[in-house]
Amino acid sequence: MKQWEADRKKMPRVLIVAYGNPQRGDDGVGWVIAAQLRRTLVSPEVQILQLQQLVPEVAADVSRVEAVVFVDASCQGVPGEIRRKPVTATPGKVRFSHHLSPADVLELARQLYGAAPQAFCISLTGHNFGHNEELSPTATAQLPQLAAAVQELAKQILEKTFPAS
Repeated sequence: MKQWEADRKKMPRVLIVAYGNPQRGDDGVGWVIAAQLRRTLVSPEVQILQLQQLVPEVAADVSRVEAVVFVDASCQGVPGEIRRKPVTATPGKVRFSHHLSPADVLELARQLYGAAPQAFCISLTGHNFGHNEELSPTATAQLPQLAAAVQELAKQILEKTFPAS
């Protein structure tokens, strides 16, 4: 077996990208979930990234996996609501900026590396996005359900039983 084939077998199959600003209340939910998942979702087939925002460099990590799960807080919807949706690349030119969407990251992975992993976004609608380092009681109460949703999706991906949408 060639060395690159051996290295490829060691690489994670699922990438979880948890992001947000931990100094903006519920926007820090990604950081809290990343820390929890590092303790409970221990597998060489899963990699967890914890970021303040999505940047172009993430496309390289995304290009090396079968599937990516983006985890973030949302300001749209009913506070405490957890939503899961598939993500597809946004065709065309991606504007490089300080903030990219999950779809932009996927498009960069496609353009730069020819990669098109399956992708999902799991979001928790927050209640408070003010300047503080604590989650609202609403977001805190939903953390177990959010962690369970991410873990279940990762399990489905690894077992290849996940639905396309």
